[in-house]
Amino acid sequence: MKAARAFVLFVAAMLAALVPAAADDAAVRDIIAKFATSKNFSQTEKIIRELGATGDARVEAALNALSDGNLRTRKSDSAVFIVRESGGKVKLFDPLTAESAGEEAAALFDKIKIKNSLRRLIRDVISGLTLASPDPATRLAAANTMFRAPDAANIEALDAAIAREDVASVKAALEAARASSVLVSDLPEAEKLAAIELLAKRGDRDTLALLKSFAAGAEGPLKEAADKAISAINETLAIWAAGQNVWYGISLGSVLLLAAIGLAITFGVMGVINMAHGEMVMLGAYTTFVVQEVIRNSAPWLFDWSLAIALPAAFLVAGAAGLALERGVIRFLYGRPLETLLATWGVSLILQQTVRTIFGPTNREVGNPSWMSGGFELGQLAITWNRLWIVVFALAVFAALLYVFNRTAWGLQMRAVTANRRMASSMGIRTPFVDAFTFALGSGIAGIAGVALSQVDNVSPNLGQGYIIDSFMVVVFGGVGNLWGTLVGAFSLGIVNKFLEPYAGAVLGKILVLVLIILFIQKRPRGLFALKGRAVEA
Repeated sequence: MKAARAFVLFVAAMLAALVPAAADDAAVRDIIAKFATSKNFSQTEKIIRELGATGDARVEAALNALSDGNLRTRKSDSAVFIVRESGGKVKLFDPLTAESAGEEAAALFDKIKIKNSLRRLIRDVISGLTLASPDPATRLAAANTMFRAPDAANIEALDAAIAREDVASVKAALEAARASSVLVSDLPEAEKLAAIELLAKRGDRDTLALLKSFAAGAEGPLKEAADKAISAINETLAIWAAGQNVWYGISLGSVLLLAAIGLAITFGVMGVINMAHGEMVMLGAYTTFVVQEVIRNSAPWLFDWSLAIALPAAFLVAGAAGLALERGVIRFLYGRPLETLLATWGVSLILQQTVRTIFGPTNREVGNPSWMSGGFELGQLAITWNRLWIVVFALAVFAALLYVFNRTAWGLQMRAVTANRRMASSMGIRTPFVDAFTFALGSGIAGIAGVALSQVDNVSPNLGQGYIIDSFMVVVFGGVGNLWGTLVGAFSLGIVNKFLEPYAGAVLGKILVLVLIILFIQKRPRGLFALKGRAVEA
């Protein structure tokens, strides 16, 4: 008996819990059914607001369908459905549960009329519904939407959302959305002044546009407060803009570092002016293209690993080309810098034409792996993943070269040849061997620079030509053969170039940088970090 009584009580409790839900379900359906009898846009607007007032997230599907023109009423019984057209028929879906309800002829249904102002209302109502979402990201997106589209009708819903919000970032976004809505409301002046003060602390471009719009129609203390906030935001944005230029300069500097660091090695150790260095970069980029094409056709699931596979391949291809160039041409021209310049320039033209013959003259597509796609914001800084990874990669290559130079026997031999070739030779160091493999190392590094550049620039036969002059400027400015000088020179020139571009333009900016370097070299002919030894003696 006790067990039976407990079962009856349990069933009664379940029924009691279900009755309100059923009642709520029926109430929402009754509101949706009113669309069938709506005679004008004003009545439709009233129904949309009623649906928003229910707080039922399920009405989002019906509202989205209404906005897209896919909410229709059946002529025979005025029933409301979400529809999907398929030929001359429509597939029917329940407006509340989105469950399939069959298929009928499209001619049996009338479309519920909608206009742009109602679409904006629907967007705001849906945003209000998502304020109660269990997902913080959804609530944050809703708050940001309501911030950009302020409406006095949102204030009550935002107050409720702020009261129950426990995530600090979402709560701040909700408060900013409420402040923007207060500015377009008829609330007292004191509340609007408080809203302006809160928005001034946000300090982004959306806030600036909002306050400018408000200030245009404001008077008295409100206009003064808005103008003061606008001035403060402009100052903040100017600081962020400077920071953005610094980031762009670091990004450009990392590219210049990758392109120049191999040149710094060959120029410093061998004293060779290698005009074909840019073509080694180009070979690395085309190696990346070939690797990605093979992966696309044979193993597409490996595409995210394509750059990791291309790095050693590009190093070997460009390094082998550099070794062949040194053994076949340059070793016969040591001590004659003008001849090496002309010879390597001729080799660069041969390499460009060879690539044009094999791959064609047009740009080739090199894709970004998923982990290098997209970007993120840090305050007001826009940072893309591909640029960030290139900066990290450039610094990693620099650190690896420092280790090779300072912690390995080969590095010791390279430094000895750089300091005094004849003394190094008399101590038993095979200087031709050091020359050959140093040139191969510099060319190999140029090849892996091409892998990185393929992610930010067009892969074409002329790719290297865009970086060869800048690379020489970096090497000369930093100090011939000095890796630290190359690092400082690359980032310095990158940042200076990005600060000059907004005022002088890209081309004139480069010219000004060149003029500044020439003036600098007049004072310090050996660059920032002068290298002592054979390079100076020569």
